[in-house]
Amino acid sequence: MILEKQLEEMIDVMPDEAKQSYRRFKRTMEVLTKDPEPEVGLTPKEVIWTRNKTKLYRYISDKPKKHSTPLLMVYALINKPYILDITKGSSLVEYLLDQGFDVYMLDWGTPGYEDRNMKLDDFILDYIPRAVKKVLRTSKANSVSMLGYCMGGTMTSIFASLHPELPIKNLVFMTSPFDFEDTGLYGSFLDDRFFDVDKVVETLGNVPPEMIDFGNKMLDPLSNFIGPYVTLYDRSENPKFVESWRLMQKWLQDGIPFPGEAYRQWIREFYQQNKLIKDELVIRGRKVNLSAIKANVLNISGERDLIAMPHQVEALMNKISSKDKKYVCVPTGHVSVTFGPKAVSLTFPTIGDWLAERSN
Repeated sequence: MILEKQLEEMIDVMPDEAKQSYRRFKRTMEVLTKDPEPEVGLTPKEVIWTRNKTKLYRYISDKPKKHSTPLLMVYALINKPYILDITKGSSLVEYLLDQGFDVYMLDWGTPGYEDRNMKLDDFILDYIPRAVKKVLRTSKANSVSMLGYCMGGTMTSIFASLHPELPIKNLVFMTSPFDFEDTGLYGSFLDDRFFDVDKVVETLGNVPPEMIDFGNKMLDPLSNFIGPYVTLYDRSENPKFVESWRLMQKWLQDGIPFPGEAYRQWIREFYQQNKLIKDELVIRGRKVNLSAIKANVLNISGERDLIAMPHQVEALMNKISSKDKKYVCVPTGHVSVTFGPKAVSLTFPTIGDWLAERSN
């Protein structure tokens, strides 16, 4: 305390620029070491179905339901789905509820070591179909809309291809990769000449979230490793920015393990062999053909997305049989497509307006 008091006295006689630098540094350290973690996923919800670690949520709202077709959100096997409901005023879930939609979320939970043998087949053929049927029964609707984000959209496209008998009316894909021929730096990282996915899975069982996060950050290491802290220092006296920064860092650091066998498939059959877009992917003995998709489709990419680049996303459009299909590229990155000012002003209305026209 004595040292801190002496330091404050020294700061008082320093030039204004030095005082400002000190205040920024002090506030930055408070954010990093003292501020409590922000609360996330605040929209009220109830669990209506479970299987293993997975939960199906129905969101609760006092707003009247305007649209008869319910919406099921399907998230990726990476990180946690509260990015879609991260905070009040910047929540896609909240926005859609306010627009009168009946919203559901499939949360895969946190896999344990005992789940290391789970494959994409299990999630796509055992979990998603049951969740869809539960949504239909709960909502008493005749059809369902689905929204898949990131890998969740890729999985949803496979599910829809393999289940033409289910009443899937609308499909929204948000920064979901479909063509893995040119994946940028990912292609170099995961080249089968240098990356032995079998050894990774056999050694680790489940792939730890730190490994996934490190790979994503290496796509732009300067911006991803150092940039956030430089920006925090520069804008540490802006409370609104600090709040957003803390929310994003919490989500980025809140990863979950990737089930080993599903990871093996994801890397080998998608990144290394590009089977989906070539109609060569087989899920539990059934060949996947994206042309089987006939539902209405809204396909959204992020202009600055390095994880699912626009050309990887747009490739879906020439494969599906949908008569009503729309591709939109918004000026965002992979995460800012759903969190931040452009998400609120561009992505949310794009999804809400498109669904509203097709959900009654």
